[in-house]
Formats: sequence, C-alpha cells, structure tokens
Amino acid sequence: MAAACSAHRVPRRLEQAAVGHWGTVARRFPCARAAAILGALHRSLIYPAVKRRRRNNGDFVDWFRQSSPYIHAHRGKVVVLSFGGEALGDDGFANLVHDIALLNGLGIRLVLVPGARPQIEQRLAARGADMQVVNGLRVTDDEALACVKEANGVVRVEIEALLSMGLANSPMAGVRIRVGSGNFVAAKPLGVIDGIDYQHTGEVRRVDAEALRGLLATGSIALVPGLGYSPTGEVFNLSAADVAGAVAAALNADKLIFLTEHRASDGRGRLISSMVPREVDLLLARRRSMAEDMARVLQNAAAACRAGVHRVHILDRHDDGILLSELFTRDGAGTLVTAEPYELTRTARIEDVGGILELIAPMEAAGVLVKRSRELLEQEIDQFTVIERDGAIIGCAALYPFPDEGVAELACVAIHGGYRGARRGDALLAHIEGQARKAGIGGLFVLSTRTSHWFRERGFQSAGVEVLPRRRRDLYNWRRNSKVYIKSL
Repeated sequence: MAAACSAHRVPRRLEQAAVGHWGTVARRFPCARAAAILGALHRSLIYPAVKRRRRNNGDFVDWFRQSSPYIHAHRGKVVVLSFGGEALGDDGFANLVHDIALLNGLGIRLVLVPGARPQIEQRLAARGADMQVVNGLRVTDDEALACVKEANGVVRVEIEALLSMGLANSPMAGVRIRVGSGNFVAAKPLGVIDGIDYQHTGEVRRVDAEALRGLLATGSIALVPGLGYSPTGEVFNLSAADVAGAVAAALNADKLIFLTEHRASDGRGRLISSMVPREVDLLLARRRSMAEDMARVLQNAAAACRAGVHRVHILDRHDDGILLSELFTRDGAGTLVTAEPYELTRTARIEDVGGILELIAPMEAAGVLVKRSRELLEQEIDQFTVIERDGAIIGCAALYPFPDEGVAELACVAIHGGYRGARRGDALLAHIEGQARKAGIGGLFVLSTRTSHWFRERGFQSAGVEVLPRRRRDLYNWRRNSKVYIKSL
C-alpha cells in the first residue's frame, strides 16, 4: 500500500489517466491519497488538455473545410513563385520547401524562380571583386558573371536536394518530386543606361512557354534561375523578379507570388491588403525612398496583371506558413494585386441570392432583420447592392424607391460579422445614397428595431409612421413596432 502511494510510483501510473476516466484508474489504487491525486490531476491537467485537444481538432477541421473550395480551385493551375537568395540561408527555408511540396501534391503546377544575390555577393567578396549595384541591378562584368553562374548553380542544386528529400518522420516522407530546369528564358543585354554600361546584365527577351507547359504537364516543378541565354551563346544575369514576371505573363499564370524580405506597407507602415495596378503606380510615385527590391517587385506585379496574370501576391517570407495562409484562406495574409478589385461593391445578380440568404440568416434569427424567403429575394434582387470579396457576399443593402413621393426605403443592411469594423457599412450606405441621388430621390427612410443608433450617427432622424409613403404605411407591421428614421439627401 505504501509503495503504491510513494511519490516515485504515482506519477508514472498517473499517465494512464490520460486515456480513460480518472475513476477507472483510481480504483487500481487502494489508497484514498492516490485517488485524490488522480482526481486533482484530471480536473487541473488532463480534462483541460483533452478539451484543448478537441478544440484544436475542431479548429483544424473547420479550417480544412473552409479551405476545400481553394484546394479545388487551385488544382491544375499554374503558380509562379519567386523568392530571394536570402531565403535559402534562413532556418525556415525547410518549412517553405515542405509547403512547396504540399502545393505540388495538391496538383498545383509550380514554377520556382529563386534569386541568388547573397550567394553572388559572397563569392564576389571572397575574390575581392567590385560589387556595383545601380537602380537595383548589378553591373555584371566578366568576373561577376563567373560568380553569377556559380551562385545560381549552387542555389539550383540546394533546392533540388531539399525537394528530393523523403526521410521517414518528416513532412516529405514518401514524397517523390521531379524538378526540371533548362534554357527557358532568352535574354538580351540591358546595354548602357544613364551612362552606366551594365555589360553582362540583361533583360528578358522571350520565354519558351511551350517547353515550360510541357514540363509542368508531367507533374514536375519547373526551376527557372535568374539567367538568360542569347542565340549567340551568351549568358546574362537577370533580375529574379523580372524573370518571374515574364514567366508568369508568358504562361498566363493564375498566380504570381513574391516572397519578399519585407511586407508591402503604406506610408504609416500598415500592411496594404490589396491594390490594382493604377494604385501600385501611385504608390511608387509617392514613395520614391522605397527599398529598390520592393519597388521592383511592385513594378513587376503591376506589369504582370496588365499582361493577363490573374493575381499577384506579395508576402513577407519571414512569416512561417504564409504561403498556405494566402492560398487557402479567403482573406490571405499578404498583399494582393489584381487587375480588378479584390473586393467590390456592385448591383446584386440572381446568382447572389444564396450568398445573401446565408449572410442575413443570423440577423433574421436575432430579430434584427425581417425574414425574407428565397422566392421574395429572387423577385427583389434588382433592388439589392452587395459587397463581394473573393467570390463571397460579405455585405448587402436594398433600396426600394417610391417615385411619387420622391423618397426610397433603405432596408436589409447587413455586414458579415467577420468583416465589421472596417467602415464597410459606411461605404455601403454611401453607395446606396449615391444611387438614390442619381435616381432623383430626395430622401431615405429606414425601419429599425435594434440598430437605431447606427443610423442616427449617420444623419438619420427619428420620425413617426405617418411620414411613410401610403403604400409602405399600409404594410407597416405594428407587432414588430419598428422605429422610423429619415434622412434628407
């Protein structure tokens, strides 16, 4: 009995409590002290741990389910991924390789465009050679070109080696990935700019898109270094960002992803979540002191969008897992550059009915909004304006005009709970007010039971039911007893 209660015996057996109810194990200990210890352990450690594990499992399941539309959407699509040579020397590069392997396993056709600047500079420094960089581009003389070739070769071998790993007990266990490279990029000399002869530094002339597509069709990952070749047999040093942009445009890629040393931010250091090419141009014009590597990435992002690339993502590579977060969640984790706005306010269409019903259902259940049937919503869909974000409806409002009285009813104003706090409601109201003014409407009215303060803060004033147009007054629900607010436009 004493042995069973000793300090060095109880803890070992307490582990059994993790796999069953503590009382079952407690019965194996005749002494009350052991049972008390087990009970305390279960209450303070085991039960919370089990709850935490279940909660974590639930979080994973929820995330996995929410990511499934993106898994299906990305399968078979071409994604060009560019990252600097700095990434190879980082402790987190192995995780990035695992993520790349996962994307390949999910059927995404990947083209990798790695940079090699640190590796080149290391070799130049070892030779005591001059390292001249002008406007973000290296002046490549004969000695520098030798270092460029060597560095790109080393980078290629390192990436191929990491993608070839298949060790047991690792994320790449049992994975077999083929990597192909070649002379996919034809280049020409950059020449002399502002009196600077860039010598063996070049620019992309042409990308062999057919050969790249053939390689990707085999399920291989294409590896395209920052080198270009000429018909005369010359080799040119190219910017990896330029190569990535040109390859993405030539392949009409679905996505071009830049993993950068810093995130794309505004003048106050805040992350820019999305931009269109025109906004990129304005940002570059305003911020002339921007880091050259980021400026070059942004230039290529805008150019790629204009050339037909669907989406360009700019991600801070130091954020572990950011590649997966960006691709498999609605809001992503970096900066998105698209030819069309990622989030837009527009007139609703019949195919939006399901999204609107899903959006307003919680507010209908809470009594904030009047319940609408699918049939009614289909009939009135032309009256609705929606906010669409990456294919999902996250906001809506309806405008019902009464032309004879020169007023209109604002109704069914709703913003998804996950997107409140960013003034989307204000933007939606401003959009509706603009529509009303264009239609010659002089005022709005709204009926509300739970959100009166929101409308009052935006210029609506309390009024009686008698101010409503006769047709609307006849439909007024006295049992609901909504308050009436009006606003002059």
